[in-house]
Amino acid sequence: MNSSMLKKGSKRGGSSRGRRIFSDENSVHKFNRIKRTNLPADKDDDYCNTRNSQDQAVTHSRSSSPYNVSPMEKSPWSSQRNANIPFEDSDASFSPNVLMGSLVREEGHIYSLAASGDLLYTGSDSKNIRVWKNQKEFPGFKSNSGLVKAIVISGAMIFTGHQDGKIRVWKVSSKDPSIHKRIGTLPTMKDYFKNSMKTSNYIEVKRHSNAVWYKHSDAISCLSLSEDKAFLYSSSWDKTFKVWRISNSRCLESVIAHDDAVNSIVAGNDGLVFTGSADGTVKVWRRELQGKGTKHFFSQTLLKQECAVTAVAVNPNSTVVYCGSSDGLVNFWEREKMSHGGVLRGHKLAILCLITAGNLVFSGSADMEICVWRRTGNDHTCLSLLTGHNGPVKCLAAEKDLESTPNDRRWILYSGSLDKSVKMWRVSEKAPPMAWKGCASSAPTSMPSSLPAATSFPAQTRNIKK
Repeated sequence: MNSSMLKKGSKRGGSSRGRRIFSDENSVHKFNRIKRTNLPADKDDDYCNTRNSQDQAVTHSRSSSPYNVSPMEKSPWSSQRNANIPFEDSDASFSPNVLMGSLVREEGHIYSLAASGDLLYTGSDSKNIRVWKNQKEFPGFKSNSGLVKAIVISGAMIFTGHQDGKIRVWKVSSKDPSIHKRIGTLPTMKDYFKNSMKTSNYIEVKRHSNAVWYKHSDAISCLSLSEDKAFLYSSSWDKTFKVWRISNSRCLESVIAHDDAVNSIVAGNDGLVFTGSADGTVKVWRRELQGKGTKHFFSQTLLKQECAVTAVAVNPNSTVVYCGSSDGLVNFWEREKMSHGGVLRGHKLAILCLITAGNLVFSGSADMEICVWRRTGNDHTCLSLLTGHNGPVKCLAAEKDLESTPNDRRWILYSGSLDKSVKMWRVSEKAPPMAWKGCASSAPTSMPSSLPAATSFPAQTRNIKK
């Protein structure tokens, strides 16, 4: 998969209003255990390549289906959940990581997910933001244009990044939590008109094409909140990332960060920001407060390669930085010394999404699979290879399982795919390792274990005059 494919989203599929129902037999029990394998090495790859052909949408007969109700009485979404799946299993050859259910609607590919407590937000190329509460459909909301590429939540505010280069801001009604109202767009119309009057605020974004510097001129690829949730970061295919103050919706800074599309951005602790790009690099930026604004300085390049960097993530304590690439590899660095820690090899095609939760790392890929890794010190072990999607896994989100205990931390993992479905998994940090030689690997790469840090210097930025 080349970088151009990674920069461009899948073409919008044809509209379909029919619904798909995943039967309990095929969507839950077929995948309610991820079985460990001790196959010989020559059969290992065949096992990992296996797709369960029965993970297809099937329709219950009217006589036997529990969903045999009028279409007027049931949402077109199909919500499957089996909360009574026994978590423990007497057979030691099984993993406690389970598929709990699927949410499916024939309205568009799933490009973004965000979870907060018992709420799940899903974004697709239908322009709809769907809301789920305890796996049941909640009233959603719709943008006027631009497929939903990214979603982040900050309290009662929801930020959505779109294909049209705009960031839309929504707020949950204090009177009725099922109502979401759009309260603005970034940049605001007032700021846009005010600053578009000055020729000094224009920059060349394409050949013979100029635009106001603080408005993204291409698709939003990723959104991230600062640790204190005072700032919102947006990255774009226009090669920049921008910094927004949430309290007044102002764009404080625009940084020309890479030579190609910025595919991912994540804010860590201590004012550090990490970006990954289709130009094959991962860069570190340091934020400094200057008066009422901010200034981001380039710190160092962690990775420089031919393959596009498609996803970047940091663990909850910001002690480890991860990046996924179009070659299917996940590189990681120990943040204390910014030394290269190794490579996680578990996918056959490009990494499309990457998140962390507790001591776990989740990677979703174009190979339609999800690898679950557990970090112990500097070592990573593959616990499960989650299969069930019939299309590339485009986005992931995780929330702590309410049944989790201090001795057995569990997570609810949501995965969105270009097969138009969202799947919900229960994952335990105590799961036994998967016996697959290619998955549980953190072998060093051929590059130096520690890349030299570049000299810090101011990034190419534009700031609003205060």
